[in-house]
Amino acid sequence: MSTAPPREVRIDQWLWAARFFKTRSLARQAVENGRVALGGQTVGKPSRSVRAGDVLRIERAGEVFEVEVRDVSTVRGPAPQARQLYHESEEARQRREEERARRRAAEQGFQPPPGRPDKRSRRRIERLQKGAELPPWWPR
Repeated sequence: MSTAPPREVRIDQWLWAARFFKTRSLARQAVENGRVALGGQTVGKPSRSVRAGDVLRIERAGEVFEVEVRDVSTVRGPAPQARQLYHESEEARQRREEERARRRAAEQGFQPPPGRPDKRSRRRIERLQKGAELPPWWPR
């Protein structure tokens, strides 16, 4: 039996070991839903192998990570060890930070109402939900 480190691992295992997802099942779902691309092509199966030198594009919680695989591992270790498995370019990191700042600025524009809606507002909301403002020919 060989104790040499593997040259390639399943992509869902690598995403979990590199701490992009908390569980392997979340990593598997991301791969199956087309949120992971390997070398510019969407990966459809979590059993796809990943090797050192591969370039991945990972979409997670509204953020896009573009990383180069430096090493492969099937063991999930501490965060500093997981960061050794990949390299994110400075341009990609900068784009991700700018997008995060844009989202935060957009969220700042939303102000939730100070309290519960009054009777007039509640009726207006109910009319919108029921579709009373829609024309009579609109399917309901």
